Amino acid sequence: MRLRHGPLVTALCLGAAFPLLWLAAWQGSGGNDLDVYKTQLLELHQRLLYAEKENKKRSHELSSALVEIKRVVAKAVNSTTNHTDDMKWKVLNLTRKPPMHLTNMYCYLPHLREYEDSIFPNVVIGQQRTGVSLVMGIPTVKREKQNYLTNTLHSLLYELSEEQKNDCVIIIFVAEVNAEYVNSVAESVRTSFPSEVQSGVLEVISPPAYYYPDLSNLKKTFGDSEDRVRWRTKQNLDYSFLMLYAQPKGTFYLQLEDDIIAKPEYIQAIKNFAVKQSHEWIILEFSQLGFIGKLFKSEDLPLIVEFFLMFYKDKPIDWLLDHLLWVKVCNPEKDKIHCEKEKAKLRIRAKPSLFQHVGIHSSLSGKIQNLKDKDFGKNVLHKAHKNPPAKLDTSLRIFQQYTLEKVYEGKDCFWALAPVAGDYISFTFLEPLKVEKYLFRSGNMEHPGDKLFNTTVEVLPADETVRKELVDNGSKFNYPATKDGYLKIGTFENGISEGSISLSVGKIQAIRLSVNSDSPVWAILSEVFIKTSEN
Repeated sequence: MRLRHGPLVTALCLGAAFPLLWLAAWQGSGGNDLDVYKTQLLELHQRLLYAEKENKKRSHELSSALVEIKRVVAKAVNSTTNHTDDMKWKVLNLTRKPPMHLTNMYCYLPHLREYEDSIFPNVVIGQQRTGVSLVMGIPTVKREKQNYLTNTLHSLLYELSEEQKNDCVIIIFVAEVNAEYVNSVAESVRTSFPSEVQSGVLEVISPPAYYYPDLSNLKKTFGDSEDRVRWRTKQNLDYSFLMLYAQPKGTFYLQLEDDIIAKPEYIQAIKNFAVKQSHEWIILEFSQLGFIGKLFKSEDLPLIVEFFLMFYKDKPIDWLLDHLLWVKVCNPEKDKIHCEKEKAKLRIRAKPSLFQHVGIHSSLSGKIQNLKDKDFGKNVLHKAHKNPPAKLDTSLRIFQQYTLEKVYEGKDCFWALAPVAGDYISFTFLEPLKVEKYLFRSGNMEHPGDKLFNTTVEVLPADETVRKELVDNGSKFNYPATKDGYLKIGTFENGISEGSISLSVGKIQAIRLSVNSDSPVWAILSEVFIKTSEN
């Protein structure tokens, strides 16, 4: 269905050309008709300028109303939008501008005028969360071989505090119009991250069916093949759509990819670096690769997206971003060195990098890429602690050299094939100990999904009388007891179990991790810490 305001938008896009049209008419006319034509064209020009002004005013009012409606709805259905002033990074004193007038897209993508709602996303999963400090955007497409999205999300969510989760939103933009594929991605996200979907941390969106223009006859440039030109052109449109959707949701926007891993505490590191900046900036870079780890102020996104849309057919996205900076600060009368210095004031690099590219199979069919950020450093895949002497045992099938002894001694991870119900990991102390605290962390940065699920932490009291009483009469403590005299003192939540042990239990002979159901993934223990009165 054709949009009613299509002709008006066309006229507005051509508004800047009216002085040229008037001049052409004036030169091509003669006699007394000149004054008539001149008067009519000036009147028409004035009416169009007035119409443009009114249209922008109404667009602004509608956009503001839409944002307010979303905010009210989000507040009603999602209580997690109440955050501390500190987490909103208000120390930067940023102002929020209204979102870009979506009607501008019709100027650069005129085919969109043919269909209603052609610029609004399909929100497959989402709680309409707004008012956060950080919005992360992840475009993803169907790959021929390996899909990295789930591991990327595991890495981004790994070790995030509840406060951090409540102050961010991660938008997965499935850049496909095949509804079956889009829904399959959404279902995978829903199954893998049910609590994050329910709370509103994760959203899954896709473009409307008619968003993409005809990409079959693009001009080949820079020696790129037709497929590569088509791929990079669509990618520019994907980034633009995602940024426009994300713009009103938070203070900052972080551009990511679907095949990366993140360092622990990356959100705090980003916040600390942003707060330290003493002058205006446009981009903060937390990776040196392509378009990964680029942070923008949401108020700047309208300008950036409009620039992308002007030249989306011409160059890759990272080149366009560099050209935007050139336009803003470079003086054509000065040399390249001066230009680079000026751009460096707007584009500030943080080291070490917080994100690493791990994908091998590109979204461009047949392309293999081994891009690595050298500033990311070596991944810390385990954490060492001094633990008390103990005999170690497990029923799990160990993978290669990643033994239980390695993680207990702080030398490496413990890695095993997928656990099944009844599997266990046990630590039997050489002598009974008073255990104060414990911490078991599963998964790591490179394999954040390899966690222990439905697993309990159990302790064996050293006193045989206590054990016999537990078996005969059940627990007199605040913990349930097993048939073999262990007390169930904790469970794994999101791959982690930690806590204290009541002094009333007395000395402990052993600690056991018991798997209660089959797992679909392998298991990694990356940290074991048993705190006693002696260590």
